[in-house]
Amino acid sequence: MTAPSSFGRKIFSLVIIALLSTLAYLTLFSDGLGKAPDLIIGETKLSKPLKPVLVNFWATSCPGCITEMPELAKIKNKFGDKFEIISVSMNYDPETQVKNFIAKNPYPFTFVRDTKGEIAKAFGDILLTPTSFLIAPNGNIVYRKIGEVDFHIVEEKVQQMTPDL
Repeated sequence: MTAPSSFGRKIFSLVIIALLSTLAYLTLFSDGLGKAPDLIIGETKLSKPLKPVLVNFWATSCPGCITEMPELAKIKNKFGDKFEIISVSMNYDPETQVKNFIAKNPYPFTFVRDTKGEIAKAFGDILLTPTSFLIAPNGNIVYRKIGEVDFHIVEEKVQQMTPDL
């Protein structure tokens, strides 16, 4: 077996430098996971919410959605008015089921029915629940998860965006 050629080592080095440069650019200069859509839900303008906002798409037929809500409530209670959660029920979820669930579970966040699917479409045609987006005060999406929320990650990111708490 012969040692790699000098040309091969140079190519390998260039590939490594290109990968590291791309990573540095994406870390320092990109918008992360993109910008939040320019929607107003309640009193919150998602493209510039001025405080961290977690948008959580859910359905009454989704066991993971129901399981994560008490934990979401704990995070909301911990950060209070410095953090917002908007729970968006999917357009296929029957209105009666959604209303009954909300009446039986008065969680400390805003519930919105996406009757026409417009909110789900604005976030990239969300079909699966739960799906969550954490939006920074400047409107950048800093966390996206299909499936149950990683509570420790969300809590850590909210803490970083609200350091005075």
